[in-house]
Amino acid sequence: MVRFLSSEEPATPPDGDMSTGRLRADDRADRRDAILDAAREQLIDHGPAARSMLAVAKRANASKETLYSWFGNKDGVLTALIERNADRTMERIKTAMDDLDIDPRDALAGFAAGLLALLTAEGSVALNRAAMSSPALASRLLDSGRFRVGPIVEGYLGDLHGRGVIDADDAPAAFELLYGLIVRDLQIRILLGEPAPDVEQLERRAHEAVDQFFRLCAPTDRRR
Repeated sequence: MVRFLSSEEPATPPDGDMSTGRLRADDRADRRDAILDAAREQLIDHGPAARSMLAVAKRANASKETLYSWFGNKDGVLTALIERNADRTMERIKTAMDDLDIDPRDALAGFAAGLLALLTAEGSVALNRAAMSSPALASRLLDSGRFRVGPIVEGYLGDLHGRGVIDADDAPAAFELLYGLIVRDLQIRILLGEPAPDVEQLERRAHEAVDQFFRLCAPTDRRR
């Protein structure tokens, strides 16, 4: 299957070269990732109320000035986290769905398992909780996630319909059906505090959802 708060400054010097205050592009990218990792862990450990720039800076062993320079404010840090998650997810989805050698069931099961793993991960759950209190973050989460992934999967489902693999001439409706079968009420239950399923449970759920989808969208001559 394809897979897709003390007022003191940190004790270490500010990021970058001591004389120029600048980082090379590769080093900057790595440093940015490390800061976002620290922000994610801070959010997981302490929740939205404790996501101060100083706390993230101390956890990342960075300067507060660097965070303000790179992200603007604490919502900017969360926006960057949301966009990084989305970019990584999109790359995996495109790789799987652009490969015509992959069996469609495997491709969609991989998408389903990846989606469930993302939605139930501690970092994603913490981000969702933070976004619930901020309309701007909620909008960014939808734009970077559901509304960005949807067209890619819809295009793939439309191609499957054109090839006669499924009977789904309305690709957006087919994606909504597939998404609902995959996620059901799991995300809201986890947001309300229920423990997330383990990896084996998520993969089983992913395969079950895809099997249901193919049964519901089977071409007429293949329905039982």
